[in-house]
Amino acid sequence: MRGLRWRYTRLPTQVEDTLSGEEGNEEEEEEEAAPDPAAAPEDPMVPQLTEASQVLSASDIRQLSFHFPPRVTGHPWSLVFCTSRDGFSLQSLYRQMEGCSGPVLLALRDQDGQIFGAFSSSAIQLSKGFYGTGETFLFSFSPQLKVFKWTGSNSFFVKGDLDLLMMGSGSGRFGLWLDGDLFHGGSSPCATFNNEVLARREQFCVQELEAWLLS
Repeated sequence: MRGLRWRYTRLPTQVEDTLSGEEGNEEEEEEEAAPDPAAAPEDPMVPQLTEASQVLSASDIRQLSFHFPPRVTGHPWSLVFCTSRDGFSLQSLYRQMEGCSGPVLLALRDQDGQIFGAFSSSAIQLSKGFYGTGETFLFSFSPQLKVFKWTGSNSFFVKGDLDLLMMGSGSGRFGLWLDGDLFHGGSSPCATFNNEVLARREQFCVQELEAWLLS
């Protein structure tokens, strides 16, 4: 009886499975290494400034952008007034705002280096009474950003006299006020915004003030 000869052969399917398994692992590794764009946090649209701010840093502007109403997003910032260029005069601020419809961001730095201010839904102007809308808010970097928005208690948003600019009020106190020379100012808790004192003290001296038109 003739002996049987056995021949062992590796099946093609086994080779293909092995190769396809290795290729699949590489694809999985590539997929794992690729970043997920959906997981990346979305930053607000950072506005373009007509010139550099002497009060707000790029980080300050980015943080404030989260709190602006949607109609402001994407609009460039135009520096309408600054004390270093236009002098310390409330009347000069009013003149520079003529023809503007707003909104406006007021940014201040006081003698202590504290940075704070207000967002007004419309341009700063002389007025017989208070004007503005609930988009108006106060803010302070102390050093982290704090934003004080409208509480709904009253509508005392902004009022401009010849010798006094007031933002937020209640019980004879103002959330933020500036006198006619734009050098002296003050801040107190008020019903309009339920704000804290924006500066380190209730009365302060302005070192630099900027008014940005956000439209």
